[in-house]
Amino acid sequence: MNEAKSHTAEIVNVSTHLTRMAREQPYKRAVVYPAGRDKNKRVTYAHLTFLQLEHEVDRLAHGLKQAGITRQTRTVLMVRPSIEFFALIFAIFKTGAVPVVVDPGMGIRRMLSCYKSTRPEAFIGIPLAHVVRTLAPGFFNTVKTWVTVGRRWFWGGLTLDQIRRPGRQPFQTADTARAETAAILFTTGSTGPAKGALYTHGNFDAQLQQIKIHVNFAADEIDLSTFPLFALFYPALGVTAVIPDMDPTRPALVNPERIIEAVNNQGITNMFASPALLNRVGGYGKKNAIKLPSLKRVISAGAPVSPANIEQFSALLSEDAEIHTPYGATEAVPIISIRSKEILTETRDLSEIGYGICVGRPINNIDIQLIKISDDPIDTWSDDLRVAPGEIGEITVKGALVSREYYEDPQATALAKIKENGEIRHRMGDLGWMDNNGRIWFCGRKSHRVITADGTLFTIPCEAIFNTHPAVFRSALVGIGPRHQHKPVICIELAKSNAGISKKDLIDELLGLAAANELTRSIRTVLFHRSFPVDIRHNSKIFRDKLAVWAETKLK
Repeated sequence: MNEAKSHTAEIVNVSTHLTRMAREQPYKRAVVYPAGRDKNKRVTYAHLTFLQLEHEVDRLAHGLKQAGITRQTRTVLMVRPSIEFFALIFAIFKTGAVPVVVDPGMGIRRMLSCYKSTRPEAFIGIPLAHVVRTLAPGFFNTVKTWVTVGRRWFWGGLTLDQIRRPGRQPFQTADTARAETAAILFTTGSTGPAKGALYTHGNFDAQLQQIKIHVNFAADEIDLSTFPLFALFYPALGVTAVIPDMDPTRPALVNPERIIEAVNNQGITNMFASPALLNRVGGYGKKNAIKLPSLKRVISAGAPVSPANIEQFSALLSEDAEIHTPYGATEAVPIISIRSKEILTETRDLSEIGYGICVGRPINNIDIQLIKISDDPIDTWSDDLRVAPGEIGEITVKGALVSREYYEDPQATALAKIKENGEIRHRMGDLGWMDNNGRIWFCGRKSHRVITADGTLFTIPCEAIFNTHPAVFRSALVGIGPRHQHKPVICIELAKSNAGISKKDLIDELLGLAAANELTRSIRTVLFHRSFPVDIRHNSKIFRDKLAVWAETKLK
């Protein structure tokens, strides 16, 4: 067979990674789930080995195909983190069907609108999900196949028990191509309308390779992932995935004892945590002098991670362990990363005086370019788009893990994608600059920049100046008034211990900080907000758009 034919015949399907692991390490635990507690309140666990998980995936894939969920069937998946969730997602991949995944934390109405926009043909969900869809039937007129994971109540369709086929007959994995659609993953919508990123099997395959090379997992790794979608990578990489006892939509309210319990019970070596969860568990652990000696690394992403947060959680870790803060987005992740030791010894002091947050260097030399800031579409790449060294620009990335388009949303695709020699370069919508060491410094979202008559202010560098005040929990820069003539306003959320502080004196102190720094000299208005609106998924991204509306009403 010649090279061209061989390339054409290439089959890429993310489920084949699990099949390989079932063959190479059949009796290693693949997924571990907290099944309940005994009479002494000790947690009990259920698990499937890689071989058992592969058998379960095959049984479900046979049933899904028989039910009509086959290649390219767009399938809503509304299942909580569980063994069933892992088995179903890989079974869907095996059949070649396309799971549609939406963050339930964005709100029911927005979530339903996202699902409706994809015209789904199948719906797999827990009983509560079916209750929601029966109350909003107009959103699912295109669905032909219904599956309930659990007890079916008054609605029709099949149950997961009916879907599951008996026996251990292997399922023939769909011969999907690298460019074939594998999933539709919606962005959180925390900085604009939620968009359905089209993921191909090639995108997933490239992501797995990127993580594998960058993290360099050992053979005995055990992961605790507090973000379900990130957890899906681990069985495909041969890593044991432990599902935490928590509500994944409320990481900022997690019970720290449950996380610490899981780490110590299972000998967790790798943990994914949003900055909000990292702060909550780190604060509890530091206060109670808790150590987590099994942890080799912690991965924290989803929003900027403050050096203080990293330092606090580092107190729980052994000397050799590190916290990784990878950077990326739903459309392209992970692409840049930095480790805690470099942050705490080199970049922290610079962040606190307005350099931005250092997110690190490109992972595995992935192609990162910074381009001139523009809100307009850019159809085709040209080298003159690049900014000068040290200048703030929009972060862009090109590589095999980058999604090429949004599902049936040409306007969003035009604003975010640049054609480049047959490939696609994604515009992250984030601003930053590159230092002489090849490190990227994040300066905030492009849509959040404040454009005044005298110049442009960037959120992260400006907010850092105010965040150094001991009474401030966090700050948010917003602009009110006409575009390009914004009035800059700094919104302040106080640390809880300082709720009774004199606001008048504090305003004087904060404006003094602003006046002393060239970055913030034009900020002359301070507003106090009791609790910033933040995203549900990570409880860390500040909704500055909502704060801007609030600030405008306060200043009328």
